Amino acid sequence: MTKPFYITTPIFYVNAEPHIGHTYTSVITDTIARYHRLAGEDTFYLTGTDEHGDKISQAAEAKGQSTQAFADHIAGIFRSTWDELDFSYDRFIRTTEPAHIETVQHILQKVYDAGDIELREYSGQYCVGCERFLTDRDLDEEGRCKDHEKPPEERKETNYFFLMSRYTDWLAEHIEKNPGFIRPAGYAKEVLSMLRSDNGLEDLCISRPKERLQWGIPLPFDTDYVCYVWFDALINYLTGINYPDDPQFEERWSNVEHIIGKDILKPHGVFWPTILKAAGLPIYQHLNVHGFWNVDNRKVSKSLGNMISPLVMRERYGFECFRYFLLREMSFGRDASFSEEALVTRVNADLSKNLGNLESRCIKMLGRFREGIVPEPGAATELEKDLEALVKRIPITVDEQMRNMEPHRALASVFELVDATNKYIDQRAPWKLAKETDNAESMELLDKTLYSVCEMLRVISLLLAPFLPETASRILERLGLAGALEKAVLPQDAQAWGGLPVGNPTQTGDPLFPRLEMPAAEDAN
Repeated sequence: MTKPFYITTPIFYVNAEPHIGHTYTSVITDTIARYHRLAGEDTFYLTGTDEHGDKISQAAEAKGQSTQAFADHIAGIFRSTWDELDFSYDRFIRTTEPAHIETVQHILQKVYDAGDIELREYSGQYCVGCERFLTDRDLDEEGRCKDHEKPPEERKETNYFFLMSRYTDWLAEHIEKNPGFIRPAGYAKEVLSMLRSDNGLEDLCISRPKERLQWGIPLPFDTDYVCYVWFDALINYLTGINYPDDPQFEERWSNVEHIIGKDILKPHGVFWPTILKAAGLPIYQHLNVHGFWNVDNRKVSKSLGNMISPLVMRERYGFECFRYFLLREMSFGRDASFSEEALVTRVNADLSKNLGNLESRCIKMLGRFREGIVPEPGAATELEKDLEALVKRIPITVDEQMRNMEPHRALASVFELVDATNKYIDQRAPWKLAKETDNAESMELLDKTLYSVCEMLRVISLLLAPFLPETASRILERLGLAGALEKAVLPQDAQAWGGLPVGNPTQTGDPLFPRLEMPAAEDAN
């Protein structure tokens, strides 16, 4: 019996429509979720929207709308976009839901009752974009917020504070004793650096007075204040699996994987584990941190005005091409650069020329030489044994890489099979064998070759399914294996050489990936 698997995106702030940054996080999460489902695991994938705070109120005011109407509109765009892109989430959560408000107030009361929240006066430098008070290390040399490139505001208020500083030593020890708790490892070092700085952890301001901000969840112990957006938002991961009442909560939570961008490392790597500890809850399994997508050497964001729309990319190139580029181009944890030229170049090389060409030549050769019917392969020679050895090894490698949150490496491993199959075809030259119709040995080799390349396509499709689900289904349908993904279990079924039934009728189709051309110069947003 496999354990439940729980994976989350951060909930996306509804001050702007979806862009490449949101899309990448969701593509990664969707890919990992699809893999674990194919591995036979009871998988739950949570995404949604973060709808409270200063930025939402300001954005709504700028549009001349009520805050609720504005939040409803943008949340609706996120959900409809994710549905159009076929992300396989199990729940789309909104922080304005009554269930979430109840959960937040429950956690607030637990932490307050434990003596970890107190009222005090505070003054400091506040970034509206970050929705928090900044420290000197959050500022660049010109005194601007490093993430938003804007100077913070000086504010003085009486607010409630979560006594987060109490947990500095505990959190540092937990990170050091649990390698991989935050991954890649460089981000764990970054959090440890925050904890070991001269000032250590500061206490966290977790409220805003209603006289300044009405839009938020009221504190259960003082309704003159609303909850700070980060304290509210992080708790969605509990609400999403119906904490505390769902009988599956403990088992799901024990296997939770958070996926975030590095700009929200501090809230997830520092605020969240200390909130959980103060509330008496277990800490998450892993925090998985990816880098930024840059355009013109600058991070993609609304405030910098360089967003890339996933729907525009889908319209121009097809979403699976865009999805592949995001998964393959960025090494998880590092930054990557986006350009349409880079997308076109990679898709043409990897998908059109390599994978698409392989599928086309295999199915067409079978149609041409054996009327599209999968032949009996006979005994394997050394060349087939080499392929079988790869098929035994690569699925295990892919499984390890996916569980280590290295989808870019896993995708590269799958393409080792594509390359090996193309090489095998060139070595065997079935078009030459087909000419020797009077030579029984050549005919046997031809059947062996045609079976082997189609069997490799089956294996490649199973492993590609989490990354390119539509493409994988199309290849399997052409192999006469429609519906195979519904029954498949990874990595076992990908390792089992001979899974393609002899006698299966196959069919050709349009090119999987027609060669892309660069569009006319225009704005990608």
